[in-house]
Amino acid sequence: MGMDERKYRILQAIIDDYILTAEPVGSRTISRKYDMGLSSATIRNEMSDLEELGYLDQPHVSAGRIPSAKAYRLYVDQLLESGRIQAADEPSVRAYFEGRARQMEDVIDHAAQVISNMTDYLAVVLPPSGRQPRVRTIQLVPVGPGSALVVVVTDSGIIRDTVIPYPGQLDNDSLYDISRRLTDEIAGHSLQEAGTIISGMIGRIHENESFLSSLGTFFQDRTDPKARRHVAVGGTSKMLTYPEYADRDRIRSLLSLVETRDRLASIIAQNGNVQFTVRIGPENGIPEMADSSIVTAVYSTRAGEQGTIGVIGPTRMRYSRVLSVLTAMGQQLSELFGAGDVLETPEAAEKTHEKE
Repeated sequence: MGMDERKYRILQAIIDDYILTAEPVGSRTISRKYDMGLSSATIRNEMSDLEELGYLDQPHVSAGRIPSAKAYRLYVDQLLESGRIQAADEPSVRAYFEGRARQMEDVIDHAAQVISNMTDYLAVVLPPSGRQPRVRTIQLVPVGPGSALVVVVTDSGIIRDTVIPYPGQLDNDSLYDISRRLTDEIAGHSLQEAGTIISGMIGRIHENESFLSSLGTFFQDRTDPKARRHVAVGGTSKMLTYPEYADRDRIRSLLSLVETRDRLASIIAQNGNVQFTVRIGPENGIPEMADSSIVTAVYSTRAGEQGTIGVIGPTRMRYSRVLSVLTAMGQQLSELFGAGDVLETPEAAEKTHEKE
C-alpha cells in the first residue's frame, strides 16, 4: 500500500482543516467542505489507510483523525519542492521598516515583532555572525553639554552608537577634527582592531586621553567574547492562545526554554547556506518542543555575515504562510544590511536551475 494522489489530496485537506480548527477531522467533514467527488465511505477507507501508513493519529476511538509529525513532514517537503513559496507580503514587510534607524539591535528587535505579528507565532531573530564588520567612518556629534554621540558605520551597513562624555574645551570643530583623524586611523579595520588602535593613540594625543579611553572602551565592549549575544524574541504571549499549550506544565517548560536566550540561540541558529530548515515535533530532539515546530531561514550582510530568523509554533503551523513571511523578511534584512545577494525563493531557485 503506497501513497497515491488521492490519499495525498485527502491528507492535505485534513492538515489544512486541522491547522484552522485544532479539532480532529472526520470523513464527513472532508466530504462536506472539500469538493473531491468522493463519498464519505471512500474517504473513511482512505483515512484508515493513511493511519496505517503513519500519517494520521486517532486521539480517541470515536473521534476523527489528526495529522502526525510524519504527515507534516510530507506536507512541508511537497510545499518546498513544488516551488509554491513566494515572498508574500513583501511590501508590508518593507513598510514596517521605512523610516527606522538602522541600529542593529533595533532592527532585529523590530524584525522579531513583525514576523510574530504577521504569522501569529513566536518569532526569534539572531544578529549576523561571522567575521567582524569593518569600520567605514566614525562621527562624533555633540548632543548636550559635555556629551557626544559616537556613530560608527561599518561595511555591513550596521550603525553602532553610544553617548560618551567629552572635555568641556572641545567645541564642534574639535570634535569634527577628531572624527576625521579617527576615521583615517581605523577605517578598514575590525571593531576589535579599532579599539586597539584607539588605545594606542592615547599615548600620542595627551590632551584628550580620557575621551579616547572612553572611545576605546566603547569598541572593546562590542567585541568582548564574554558579551551575551543579543537574541530578539517577539510574540511569546501568542503561544498561550493555542490549545496545544493549554497544559500548564507544558507551556511552563517551553517558556522557560525561550527565556534561556543562550540555549534558544543555539536551537535557532542555522549554519550553512540552506535557505530553510523545518523541524517538526520530535525532529527537534528537545522534550519541551515535542509538540512544536521550528522553521528558520537565513539572511546575509555585505560583509559576508549570516543571521537567522525563525518561528516557533504548534506542529499544525501554517507552514506556507510562515515560509512566505520568512522569505520576505530575509530579503528585507539582507537589503538593510547591504548584502550583495538576497535570499531566493524556492520558485526563483527552481527557475534558475531550469535555465542552467
